Amino acid sequence: MSTRRNFLLQTALGMAATTMGPLTATAAVSGRRDKATLPVGMAGYTFAKFNLDQAIAIMNRVNIKNISVKDIHLPLNSSEEKIKEVLGKFSAAGINVYAVGVIYMKTKQAVDEAFEYAKRVGVPLIVGVPTPDLLDYTEEKIKAYNIRLAVHNHGPEDALYPGPKNAYDLIKNRDPRLGLCLDIGHATRAGEAPDKAVLAYKSRIFDLHIKDVSAAAKDGKAIELGRGVIDFKKLVGALDKINYQGVCSIEYEKDMSDPLPGIAESAGYFRGVIHTLNS
Repeated sequence: MSTRRNFLLQTALGMAATTMGPLTATAAVSGRRDKATLPVGMAGYTFAKFNLDQAIAIMNRVNIKNISVKDIHLPLNSSEEKIKEVLGKFSAAGINVYAVGVIYMKTKQAVDEAFEYAKRVGVPLIVGVPTPDLLDYTEEKIKAYNIRLAVHNHGPEDALYPGPKNAYDLIKNRDPRLGLCLDIGHATRAGEAPDKAVLAYKSRIFDLHIKDVSAAAKDGKAIELGRGVIDFKKLVGALDKINYQGVCSIEYEKDMSDPLPGIAESAGYFRGVIHTLNS
């Protein structure tokens, strides 16, 4: 096991980073793209216990260049000066802020604030959780701002959207800019295989939160990619079949006070799966 861990750490911190090169959201453009260009990112919640500079330093160590920024590091009520400061730090590190969220929306005011925030930050995507009764209002805002929103599923504990199907059934006939952020770990715990979900919901999948879990059950725990029950080869194969155009953002929720080894192992494993299937 230690040999495997050392290999994956070397892959994430060294060889894979240099051979894969910087992967940005802008690499996902219209038309057929190579599996090797699946952009790898980070979900900002991973760095809940770290300040912005520390989070950037960790991302640089593993050569991950995309982030969905959380309000931990860029509050919703941030001034223009604060937004400029935070975006400037990411830009200086070569990191692309491609989305904001997860943002919870239980009132119309919260929906308004989320879209104004995304507009001021200058991102085309919100990862959010509007309550079902607010989906009509959310759809109006999507049309008014031309900003996409991806509904995030949160597993069996979530009364609103435990699995992606719960969200998909409510949005499938709405504006095409209203879609899903497929959290593959929570989906697995809620009884939906991620590869099957990708194929079933196709163009409605705007974002991915990549993680592994120890069991396909409510009590499944977060674990390094490749050590749990998720079949990543099937997942990457499904993403290729639908010509997925978004980012694959790792959300690492194990050892959150010391995540670097696990992030490095997970990034190395995921990049290795992409490389293997592309060779």
